[in-house]
Amino acid sequence: MLSSWLRAVRIRFLLASVIAVFLGLVINWWQISTINVEFAALTLVGVVALHGSVDLLNDYWDYKRNIDTETRRTRFSGGTGVLPEGLLKPSEVYRAGVILLIIGASIGAYFVFERGITIAIILGFAVISIYFYSTRIVDSGLGEVFVAIKGAMIVLGTYFVQSSQITAEPVLAGIVSGILSSTVLFVNSFPDHDADKSHGRKTLVILLGRQKAAANAWIFPAAAYGIIVAAALLHVFPYISLVTFATVPVVIKFCRELKRKFDQVEGFIPVMKGFVSYSRATGILLVISFIADHFLTRVQ
Repeated sequence: MLSSWLRAVRIRFLLASVIAVFLGLVINWWQISTINVEFAALTLVGVVALHGSVDLLNDYWDYKRNIDTETRRTRFSGGTGVLPEGLLKPSEVYRAGVILLIIGASIGAYFVFERGITIAIILGFAVISIYFYSTRIVDSGLGEVFVAIKGAMIVLGTYFVQSSQITAEPVLAGIVSGILSSTVLFVNSFPDHDADKSHGRKTLVILLGRQKAAANAWIFPAAAYGIIVAAALLHVFPYISLVTFATVPVVIKFCRELKRKFDQVEGFIPVMKGFVSYSRATGILLVISFIADHFLTRVQ
């Protein structure tokens, strides 16, 4: 049973939100050399709960709409399979998704009391968009946009809880984090194209068409790297943040593979895995760059 629930919340994809939280924390620490550990722990629990909620509710609605029963599941696409396989009941998954949403919202409400209206705006966006993500948001073609904004909000919200202010660093870092997560969603939606389209979904891959989408996938990493370069040149990020370019060979390789294998299923699995690895590695390197610059600055 536990393994089914861990599968349902897509435990491997939670890392994206964890990295975003740590990015907000280390930027605050990089600036003022301190972290409120209690607030940091609460933030992490709240963000993980909200992330788990959107995944559970997504599984529920995709099953109810027969999307996950008509697509071939892989490790990275086609849902978790716990409902089509009968491992969990739809009502259980829905209730768990709502409970996690309430937990995340409750923690957010505490921070509204502590930090004010800014957190209320971020929380309101999170709760509404999470609940409607798998229906209205995805059906309107805004799935990738939502995920990008969600990633940015996690970084900015985490930073604001710590500092009670908004600066350029968490805003730009949040946009990078959001783009990295959106890239994974974009690529992982290729195998689900037919099932999604037949049931009214409008992913970016559907709107562009698989071939055109595959040819333009490079725009996502180009935007992320472009923001990092601009932020470093403007002295918003430390120059050492350019270490993130270590993942350029990886993303070039898999952008090429994407153009060749966009209409496959089995052959596409390494491509999805490659983009997940690229996204996580780039985010982790950005986190490490702020930590490294903090220590290097102190040594000097």
